[in-house]
Amino acid sequence: MGRIRESFQTITGWFCALAIAQILGVNNSATAADTVVVRFGLFAESISVADLQTAAETGKFPRNLESFTNKLSERDRNFILGALRTKLPLNVVTISRLLNTQIGTTILNDLATALVRKDQAGAQALRAGFVLGSTAPQGLSILSFIKAYPSQRLEINLPQVFAVASNLNSGFWLTQQFMLAIAPQFNPTTSQLSFPFDPGLRGNEQFQVLSLQLNDQKRNRKIPTDIYWSNASSIEKPVIVFSHGFGSVRTDMRYLAEHLASHGYIVVALEHPGSNATHTDLAIKNNTRLLQPQEFLERPKDISFVLDELEKLNQKPNQPLQGKIAADNAMVIGYSFGGGTALAIAGAELQLENLKQRCKKNVTGLSLGETLQCVAQELPANRYQLGDSRIKRAIALSPTTSLIFGKNGLSKLQVPTLIWAASADKTVPALPEQFIGFTAMPSPKWLVGVLGGTHLSVKDPSTTLDQEQRLNTPLSGGEVVGEQAADIRKYLQAIALSFAAQLTPDAEKYAVFLTPDYAQFASTQAFPIRLVTKIPPQAMFILREFTGQ
Repeated sequence: MGRIRESFQTITGWFCALAIAQILGVNNSATAADTVVVRFGLFAESISVADLQTAAETGKFPRNLESFTNKLSERDRNFILGALRTKLPLNVVTISRLLNTQIGTTILNDLATALVRKDQAGAQALRAGFVLGSTAPQGLSILSFIKAYPSQRLEINLPQVFAVASNLNSGFWLTQQFMLAIAPQFNPTTSQLSFPFDPGLRGNEQFQVLSLQLNDQKRNRKIPTDIYWSNASSIEKPVIVFSHGFGSVRTDMRYLAEHLASHGYIVVALEHPGSNATHTDLAIKNNTRLLQPQEFLERPKDISFVLDELEKLNQKPNQPLQGKIAADNAMVIGYSFGGGTALAIAGAELQLENLKQRCKKNVTGLSLGETLQCVAQELPANRYQLGDSRIKRAIALSPTTSLIFGKNGLSKLQVPTLIWAASADKTVPALPEQFIGFTAMPSPKWLVGVLGGTHLSVKDPSTTLDQEQRLNTPLSGGEVVGEQAADIRKYLQAIALSFAAQLTPDAEKYAVFLTPDYAQFASTQAFPIRLVTKIPPQAMFILREFTGQ
């Protein structure tokens, strides 16, 4: 997921911030009522909205709120202050459309259970507060929402607020518990092996970038494409295709493309026109839909189309890539939403029966990755097979898998596959999205787990410069990026190069880097790295406990 991921994170995280702020006593009223009642069983407490306004403006809580704030940690107090100041850069039309989707309505219904009302209009009142609050001159914030809430009095069921808030992004919290439980199982003995060279270092080839605008006239899709190549490129090495995340760009993994190209590989980074940054930015500007369900089908077809065009380019005379492109011997690398795309074109079957049922139920606990997958519930059929036999290997970096492939879709994979998981990923939590899916995949397969890594850790540093100022919430923020994640990116360079080399005459030379020993060798104190080809029995027992199987 790319830049548009932040918009989803902000609004969903804002729901969480609302719940936490309500614990402090946020008041909601269409006429800017000045009190809110927080109930806990038979006990009730009233708090002034004016005091919350003062806290937002000054950064300090008034003394008469000390009975509440003294019970909070410094971190929680800062979180509340940050939440009170947070404004959503979304206009009234966008807010209205978002809340009128099936997922938006379900979230409102879940949040409404924390409100004490004599009528059953909690969800409608919340929707009105959000929509009317977004018309305020300063934009939508918790305080503008309060002043727009259509009631003279708001009563909050505090235990239910805790229940709703604690359920937010449950997959992330379950992942943390799972990682703590299985950590001893992923601690091999210190490696005694010596390694002949460092595959994480850049190669000696001077590469170039050829940018093309490919046009699939049959599907009316224009696909921007960057081809990284060097004079050492040849059909002895597979062509490597990169699929980006939702709302993102083809340069998201530029450092990795450059690394592979410096070792003589041809890397093709394409943009999916229905889910790249250009599309989502325009959708926000024009208040149109951010993602069409058909995009789950079009993305793998984009890759197949690009491979078709590469075959033509390989045979085209008088151009530098003639005879260098092995389009029928390809490896795909996909990140986040693109990770799901990579698995689909590698043979995994989209199985939507369970997804359509799950996405009709309580979705407050869904991660952003799961919420994105729920868009596919609108597809007419329940099963889709989009594999391309030219794909011989696949790497899926923090892929979305929990819903889109159903119970058995991943068992249809046709090629050796490597799954990358980061333990602190809030966007696509590792337990539901990667660990459970990995158990359903056929061998040969590899699972890389980076303890302490986050969703954006593998992205090119140039695309993550805005993360330092992000509020750390249960659904977003706290990303390990830039120089902090340099060791993580170097290991990815090594593992991706070694994985691609298995399709070349140098396979044996690079096989040693696809081992638990090398993962242990590449680990740092900040980021222990583990590689397994199957989940250990003790960990499988814990996994089944978490999944209820």
